[in-house]
Amino acid sequence: MARRKQRTRDHVIADLSENHFEKCALQKGFSVERTAHDYGYDVILFTYDKNGEIENGFVSVQLKATDKLNTINNNTTISFPVDKKDLDLWLNEFFPVIFVIYDAANEQGYWLYLQSYFNAMTGFSLTNVGKTFNIHIPLSNSIGKGAMTKFADFKSKRNKIALTAQHT
Repeated sequence: MARRKQRTRDHVIADLSENHFEKCALQKGFSVERTAHDYGYDVILFTYDKNGEIENGFVSVQLKATDKLNTINNNTTISFPVDKKDLDLWLNEFFPVIFVIYDAANEQGYWLYLQSYFNAMTGFSLTNVGKTFNIHIPLSNSIGKGAMTKFADFKSKRNKIALTAQHT
């Protein structure tokens, strides 16, 4: 008898990652749209003001999941390889792109605001990157309602830049 397709551990923890992020967003009063096809983004985060009115723009989110984090710097930082092709997409986006690594063993996600991370890197050039590049995510950047507020603030700052550009 032929074997059936299997739901692997990777599939399970990927879904848990999405579920964890979505739960935190919903608890903050935001909404998340899952992408049907993953070409660099797993979910899109929409934010709302204190009156529940949708705000302009969005936050793109790439989720990854693992059963074992690769930590460095005395276990204060996660090191995770990302593909150059993805970096090329993410670093050319106007609105914020948030990378999230989900630690399935501890049921916790950690985030990195990609454009800000790379803009702060002196001398960084995508042309000098090989096939992959290790990003470093502080363990202090945990996913929760506070992180959702930060994501909304990152997006709000981008909106202000866009509005200023429109009026000049």
